[in-house]
Amino acid sequence: MSALPPKLAAWRPARARLARTNPGLAASTGVFLAALCAFVAIGAALPVLPAYVRGPLRSSDLAVGIVVGAFALTSVVCRPLAGRVADRRGRRVVLVTGALAMAVSGALYLVSHSVLTLVLARLVLGAGEGAVYTAGATWAVDLAPAHRRGMALGLFGLAVWGGLALGPVAGELLRAGVGYQAVWLLTAALPLAAAAIASRLPEPTRAFAERPAGAFVMFPAAARRPGLALALANIGYAALAGFVVLHLRARGIGGGAAVFTVFAVAVFGSRLLLSRVPDRAGARPTAVAAGLLEALGLALIALAHSLPFALAGAVVVGVGFSMLFPSLALMVVGDVAADRRGSALGAFTAFFDIGVGLGGPIAGVTASLAGYPAVFLLAAAAALGTAVLAASADHPAVRARSAQSLA
Repeated sequence: MSALPPKLAAWRPARARLARTNPGLAASTGVFLAALCAFVAIGAALPVLPAYVRGPLRSSDLAVGIVVGAFALTSVVCRPLAGRVADRRGRRVVLVTGALAMAVSGALYLVSHSVLTLVLARLVLGAGEGAVYTAGATWAVDLAPAHRRGMALGLFGLAVWGGLALGPVAGELLRAGVGYQAVWLLTAALPLAAAAIASRLPEPTRAFAERPAGAFVMFPAAARRPGLALALANIGYAALAGFVVLHLRARGIGGGAAVFTVFAVAVFGSRLLLSRVPDRAGARPTAVAAGLLEALGLALIALAHSLPFALAGAVVVGVGFSMLFPSLALMVVGDVAADRRGSALGAFTAFFDIGVGLGGPIAGVTASLAGYPAVFLLAAAAALGTAVLAASADHPAVRARSAQSLA
């Protein structure tokens, strides 16, 4: 048997030492990597599916919309259910099961020769994604100290945004260089890797798992106000994704794709640089500030008559948007016991899909009735609603925890 390369031979003992000396950090890294693999797989299919539906399947734009949006139906339903199971059976089993479901979705892509089978694949994907996201986010919170839970949620979100940023690039390169089948293989293989990683990670001791399960509530009280705030904020995301290119083109500016890219980079960079803000400043003040920033940035884009002005607005929106999820999620986890954390986070994250799912049609109707600038002004008003909801929230546990972290 040949010897291992020196660098690999040195890396394995280092990995083992990390697992022994800092098991929480090792497990957190594993959860991040598993989620990253899963969301790269999701992102890889995004730019390829429309071309596949319109090209090889020779179907309509309506079919494109149905295929792309189908996953949200099962995702919304499965997030709270996955959280419930994660509270009763553990985070690992839910994340592994969700990743395996995503792998099945990739396998269905491989054998799909009709819109109907693609829709089935997307429905399976939605169920798997809901389970992976909910279990992963809850697991990240479990592994973090109480005064760093906001940071843990923000950094976990980097796996999601990183995957959705890298995936489309990988998917389009594979489609152009090899073909559709290579993309579908990637969407099946990466979730399998995620399941393999997660299956080897240790979970924190969870004595509360033995508590009898109460009645299932789809949207627990702790998730409702922060969830509604998140849904309102996501109208802005839907406006950017669907109409920033058309808005700037109508103004004779162009560069809409660059504006969305700058927004994504701002979200990613802010999550890195500002990850400790919700823990240090408090969840509620951070959420209020984030909502106001998103509203300001969307208003700047609505009023933009030059590309630099629109890019500045995208940066402001990105900074605000990046802080909304961890701060609102911190409100949720601070208002529930540990044995209800998965259920609450699952319900809360379902509002993300609800906001995007409703935001697109709302933005479309607004554009047809009042023009593209009105889309972004409406989204800005919704973001102001986010700030109002966050400001009126009363979460003593979150305030106490934030005060403890500052002490």
